[in-house]
Parts: sequence; structure tokens; C-alpha cells
Amino acid sequence: MPLRYPTAARGCGAAVERWIFPILSVLFVAVLLLLSGISGFKASTAFLDRRLAATDVRRGPAHLPSFAYYITGGRGDSSRVLRLLLAVYHPRNRYLLHLSADAPASERADLAARAWLSIPAIRAFGNVDVIGKASAMTPMGSSGLAATLQAASLLLRLDDGWDWFVTLSAEDYPLISQDGSPWVILSRSFVEYCVLGWDNLARTLLLYFTNVLSSQEGYFHSLICNSQDFQNMTVNSDLRYTAWDSPPTTEPHFLNMTDYDEMIKSGIPFARQFRQSDAVLDKIDRMILKRRYNKAVPGAWCSSQNRWIDPCSRWDNANIVQPTHRSEKLGKLIRTLLDEWESSTSSCR
Repeated sequence: MPLRYPTAARGCGAAVERWIFPILSVLFVAVLLLLSGISGFKASTAFLDRRLAATDVRRGPAHLPSFAYYITGGRGDSSRVLRLLLAVYHPRNRYLLHLSADAPASERADLAARAWLSIPAIRAFGNVDVIGKASAMTPMGSSGLAATLQAASLLLRLDDGWDWFVTLSAEDYPLISQDGSPWVILSRSFVEYCVLGWDNLARTLLLYFTNVLSSQEGYFHSLICNSQDFQNMTVNSDLRYTAWDSPPTTEPHFLNMTDYDEMIKSGIPFARQFRQSDAVLDKIDRMILKRRYNKAVPGAWCSSQNRWIDPCSRWDNANIVQPTHRSEKLGKLIRTLLDEWESSTSSCR
């Protein structure tokens, strides 16, 4: 199934409404809609992509883990969201992109079209979606938490095979390729608990956090530490490299070239926050991710031998990975965190 526009659910377990594609959209998208004859951004790839057919992605306990990425941005962030998508893309994963309500519909349509054009694998694997009916996502209110829960609910509906739920903003960037070791954000079982809330704790806490500033910073932590099923099953790290000014302000400072060496030395898989198009992002692409401009990070799944074209324009097997030197650093970090967890009487403190 190719790239499309799903709508965000109005609430956990609520029906998903169809989003009607706006009349004033980019010409390319309009042409695709005309040819496909359906509402939303859902076009047949038979006449546009004659490359290798998508291989069967194998999932489950006996196979490599799969991640569901929820990537968010606001007005003017479409290029940053696209760049982040390209930096974390892998056919085994699932991706949901969300530009908040302050972004015009034309920018949302442009993001969908550019993502669809950038990576041939997207057209074959159909694993990238863009939310058409956007939420407000006010930083200090509860709308961001509501949008995250809606995204989690939607990803559960779209795909029954992913294992971990990862939230990223346009100001984040990876420091390791998708062929590295897996990092834990929220497990699928916990996301299902957040959405379904079978013991009513999730809904009760949600009512409380609706009236709390920056509710997303405390909701999941409070829920997991008060749930009998998931209590003390957390590692106290968000796996993001940040640097703070002295004295510290409410947000970490914007990372730049002066932070590069410490970022790389840390072994942490993600870093934040970055200014748009900062030179340090180009250096990370060049030196760490080996990513070409407007292309996905090459991995073991990419099979093109022509160095003059996109190495991921063709692929053989999406179920293999080739860990890099940085994945070894990440493995050591994960082992350290697990050792600390095992030696602690409580991870909820």
C-alpha cells in the first residue's frame, strides 16, 4: 500500500474519519489523485515504480524488532520532518508524520508528495503515512499528549507488527543508522495499555493530566510507575544527547559544531535540539550516517551497486542488518543502563 493520508482518531478507540484532500494542493499530488481515483493521498505505483517488488518483512519474537516512529513538526517544518524521516527510514519500520494545525494544508500535501518521491522503497513497502486532519499540539498544554495518544492508536490500527513506539520532533536527529542495535522508548504492550486502559488507570490519569502544564512530560512516566503490570519496567534514560547552558534554561541549547565530538563520543542514539539546516547535521550525515542529500541512510537492505545513483533505489532483503561501529557503542550504553536497572530496587523514583 503506497503513501497515504490517514486521519487522526478523535480519541482512544474512536472511529477514524476520512480526511478529504484539499482542492488547493500541489499539482503533482492532484495529478496522482486524478489517476488513482480515490480521496486522500493514495496512488497506484504500478505505472510509477517498476523496481523490485517489496520483499516480505518478517516480524515476531524470532526476528529483528520493528519500530513505529511518530515524527512531529509545526508550520515551516516540512523539510526538517522529511530530513528526519530519511535519516531514520528502514523498510521494516512504520512511520507516521504529523505537522500541527498551524501548518497550512499545502505544506502537509507537499510533505507527503516529497516523501513519496524521495525513497522508492516507500512506494513499495507503503510504510509511511501523513496525518491529514492535524491537531494543535500546543507545547505547554495537553494537546501534544492527546495527539501522541491519537497517533499511537492510529499506528496500532495501521500495523499489527511493530514492537516499539518512538516519538521524535523536527528538532531531533539520529546519531546511529537503523542497522544498529534497538533502543527502547515505549513497548507495544504498554502503548496498547495506554490506548485501551483495561484497568481504568490510563483514563483516570489522563483526566488529571489534561489540566497539567507540559502534560506529556509526566503522563507516561506516572502511568507506567503506577501500573501493576508495568511498574519498575523502565530504564531512566530518554536516549537523547542534550547539552545545557550554565545556568540552565528551560530548554537545552541548540547543538552545533562545537558539540560534535561529545555527541559522537556519548554513544547515545539521538540528539536534540538542532537549528534547521545547521552545518553539524550535514557532518552527521556525511561522517556518521553516510547519507546522501535527499536520500535514505543506506543499510544492508540496500542493494544497488551503482555508486552514482541512490544505493537504496533497489533492495534484496529488508530483514537483514549490518551493525556499525556506533552500534557497538550503543550496545555498551544499553548494557550499562540494564545493569543499573537490575541493581536498583525501583526504577520509579
